[in-house]
Amino acid sequence: MLRRKPTRLELKLDDIEEFESIRKDLETRKKQKEDVEGVGTSDGEGGAAGLSSDPKSREQMINDRIGYKPQPKPNNRTSQFGNFEF
Repeated sequence: MLRRKPTRLELKLDDIEEFESIRKDLETRKKQKEDVEGVGTSDGEGGAAGLSSDPKSREQMINDRIGYKPQPKPNNRTSQFGNFEF
């Protein structure tokens, strides 16, 4: 394997401006999302308290975030053991 000298990276003004604009955009989206989610909670507690109070909603939020859509399991014997006749 050939060795070469490290490449020098230079930070340009355009790169800094682009980074700042993207960061501000993400911050505004985050604030808007917090405002929408925080409507049902009290002012002092914020969104984290809503997660701990109801485990079902916390589980649902996690499932939505990772894209998991659980299907209800059928609760009859034919689905568990097939269609056996005695």
